[in-house]
Amino acid sequence: MTAPKGSRTQKMKLPIFTRKGTLKVPSPTEEDWSKDDEEDYIFKGPDQELDSLPQPYRMINKLVNYLFDCSWEIIEERDKSRKAELSRIQPTIYPPLMESKLNKMPHCMALSQDYVFIGGTKGFSIYSLYNAKRVYAWEKLKVDVTSIWATDLGSEILIAPVDEMGIIRLFYFYKDGLYLIKAINEVAGDIWLDVYKLPKESWLKEVEHPQFALNPKKRVRQLQLDTLDPMTADNLEMDINICFRGDFKLSHPVYIMKIKPPKPVAGTAFKTPLEVFAKIEDCCGLGSGQNHFIKESQWDQQASIFKATYQKYLDGEREEEPLSMATFHFLFPSCLIAMPAEVKNPPGVACVLGVHWTGSHNFFLYSLNRTLKDKFDPESVWPCAAPIVVSQLSHCCSYLVLACEDGVLTLWDLDEGLSLGVIALPEKCICQSVHFLKYFLVHKGRNMYPEGPVKSRVKCVVLCTDASLHLVAASGTQGPTLSLLVERPVKHLDEAICAVAPVQAFPGMVLVFSSNGAVQLMDVAKPQTVCAFAPPRSYLLAIPWKPVFVVSLHHPCFLLRGDHPDEIGSASKAEFQSVFYFNFEAYPLLENISRNCTISQTDMLDDMAFPQALPLEKRCEIFFQKRLKKLANNKVKEQEHWTRLRRYSLLLQRENLKK
Repeated sequence: MTAPKGSRTQKMKLPIFTRKGTLKVPSPTEEDWSKDDEEDYIFKGPDQELDSLPQPYRMINKLVNYLFDCSWEIIEERDKSRKAELSRIQPTIYPPLMESKLNKMPHCMALSQDYVFIGGTKGFSIYSLYNAKRVYAWEKLKVDVTSIWATDLGSEILIAPVDEMGIIRLFYFYKDGLYLIKAINEVAGDIWLDVYKLPKESWLKEVEHPQFALNPKKRVRQLQLDTLDPMTADNLEMDINICFRGDFKLSHPVYIMKIKPPKPVAGTAFKTPLEVFAKIEDCCGLGSGQNHFIKESQWDQQASIFKATYQKYLDGEREEEPLSMATFHFLFPSCLIAMPAEVKNPPGVACVLGVHWTGSHNFFLYSLNRTLKDKFDPESVWPCAAPIVVSQLSHCCSYLVLACEDGVLTLWDLDEGLSLGVIALPEKCICQSVHFLKYFLVHKGRNMYPEGPVKSRVKCVVLCTDASLHLVAASGTQGPTLSLLVERPVKHLDEAICAVAPVQAFPGMVLVFSSNGAVQLMDVAKPQTVCAFAPPRSYLLAIPWKPVFVVSLHHPCFLLRGDHPDEIGSASKAEFQSVFYFNFEAYPLLENISRNCTISQTDMLDDMAFPQALPLEKRCEIFFQKRLKKLANNKVKEQEHWTRLRRYSLLLQRENLKK
């Protein structure tokens, strides 16, 4: 119950009459009382009366009052929050369409084509996307799978699970066969990045003609396996739909190169610049950030100056340096990437590997057209003013963003070979993740995808470490702009955003995952919440700030893991694990959004509200057409002026003749 407003204040402010001087016990007879007693009393406030208490009672009283005031403020704040929560419009919450119950805890998920790959205890399982039935399980590990990756290669799928020991295994999934290619990354104490080339054409030939990939003994064994009934085949790792073909040895990936983290710049033994130029082979890149030749004494002098200046900050305990991790992207030929003239790369094939390491200021570019005998020096280096914390490549591989530790984002258009600009996040905001959106336009209140390619136009959402969400838009002719989508939570920390995922089926839509387990669909153009999704009430997210989910790039759906709340932490927890299937097009509020979400070039030409979405050639053509129309109109006006001038001249001639 809420106390009446001001009741406590009125009670505490009642006046108290206190007698002056030393208190004496009055006589029991009223006649002996002094007539001037009223003058011996003074008017005191309650605080002054309490201050007269002896220690430690005075301190105890102040502490009690302080705790009471703090508690009262918390009660009032909670009451306001409760009223605000009740008055706030809650989004429509949609339940899942299907539930797939698992017998083991899923740690990670991946989607490719019509299959779902779920990594868990001692291996991974393959499920059908549409009926949520398991079609195969590969469980041959002694440890759990912590992450899994799957990519569509056309008619095949490449699967790469990573276990707790850091070992990655490549699987080739083709038709009804699952093939183990190789365990690539063996456990070692050193840190490096291995680069391989996958012989896709060879794999297709080998799986289409398996008799050439097996020796005679293995062929007989394979024929025996194929003739077994399904009940017997289950014991030999063969499922009804998919079988594990362990006897088939596909061609191993071709090893290209090993890349190690860059070594810190150290001093050299050269004494003079002349000695430096005499020893080095060429001066290419000298002083560009990688080929500095500095004496050891200079480094020692610089270190001593730094320690003397910041000694008071260096006295504290030093934190452990984070393990160096490599983030890499496969890049296609572009104007920004220098390649030798003699190297001819097939169209649609990556030619450069972009890499940056933890704590590094540089983005390295390595050519993939090399052999093991070549040097592993980078072809190009893109230096940044601060260490790179996040790098992201768009799905079309046309745009690249580099986010630095100081909150600065650099956007590149790789196709056109130009920078789309540099923009800084608000103060104390550090990028946590970047997610590219397929470029969209707002047409008559609706988000629409332009029909056809759009050049030098990019939009992406940036999630910061303080849980704030921002929208970055950039174009080739205008600088990038930054708009705030969700503010950093100050009072309600449970509403902090922990993950974001774009929804390709809907223009300008992203899934937002909060720490309290809420999953909402947000329209970044408004910005506002469209609806929410949640598993059944008997389930919840076991780790809300680290949800296990996957959003399809080609289907309008996403999968979310749920746990039974009564069994979290118990031994039988695996029996209550489920993966829920949400289909966006099955919900009434989202039916119209998925339909007619593209705008044609003709509509854009008629509306002319989106000239920036058109290619440069088309915009030039429209500009000249407008000028031609204006020229035709000017000719009509000129003819009218000329007619008026002739009439006026004839009129003047007549007036002159009359005179």
